[in-house]
Amino acid sequence: MNTHVKILGWLWIANGVLSICMAISALVIFNWPGTIPNASDSLLVSVGSLCFFLPGIIASVAAGYGLLNYKNWARILAIILAILNLILFPIGTALGIYTLVIMFNDETKALFNGEVAPA
Repeated sequence: MNTHVKILGWLWIANGVLSICMAISALVIFNWPGTIPNASDSLLVSVGSLCFFLPGIIASVAAGYGLLNYKNWARILAIILAILNLILFPIGTALGIYTLVIMFNDETKALFNGEVAPA
């Protein structure tokens, strides 16, 4: 299970990094001159939407970091994020199912409770 937990940690970090890259790309694309005619508030809307998604991005990276360090709070955070990601078909659904399967495994629970030493 150590390998699966490490893979999940890196997947959650990658999810957060890719999400911030997509958000910044959308910010640039929608505010490129001439993209949206007569859209004087497009920068405000784009920055607002970036701020809306920022807590989820930070939580994703934090969960990944915590999973890599076998923190119990990260296991709980990963379960919450996995449930929320189930509706984001197909990648969020796959990541959510994989996370739930690994996090609810008895060996993983023992690993995060300190009963089994990580390899």
